[in-house]
Amino acid sequence: MLSIMKQDHLRVKSDLKLLNQVQQWFENFCLQHLSQLGWSESQLYRLNLALAEGFTNAVRHAHHALPPETTIEIDVSLWIDRLEIRIWDHGKPFNPDAIVEPEPGTLQVGGYGWFLLRRLADSVAYERGPDGRNCLLIVKYGQKGQQ
Repeated sequence: MLSIMKQDHLRVKSDLKLLNQVQQWFENFCLQHLSQLGWSESQLYRLNLALAEGFTNAVRHAHHALPPETTIEIDVSLWIDRLEIRIWDHGKPFNPDAIVEPEPGTLQVGGYGWFLLRRLADSVAYERGPDGRNCLLIVKYGQKGQQ
């Protein structure tokens, strides 16, 4: 059974102004742990973009009716073969599979974030946890896994 090599946790208020802090925290984790494992800059850039999309979606959509003091928690777990990002929010759950993917060349208001996430990561899931929070799970496999 594979075990977690490294992990970190961040808790921030639901505020878009904190996006730079969130991304810097993630970049520091990547510099410390992923670079020496052969992860490419392109992979790290895509993961940082996925993190930014997940965080902003939590602030804008999940927490739009909640006080700004409502926290968002982020867990990063590095395994031998993959990196997992979990973004926990307190909003109402939604079914991302109910979002219709826009046809190429058409305009649509909203809904692009979910499809962007699925293209940036190898696996994306959004589920309600037993504690009443929602968890966005973003998984990217390393050199030995998928690119």
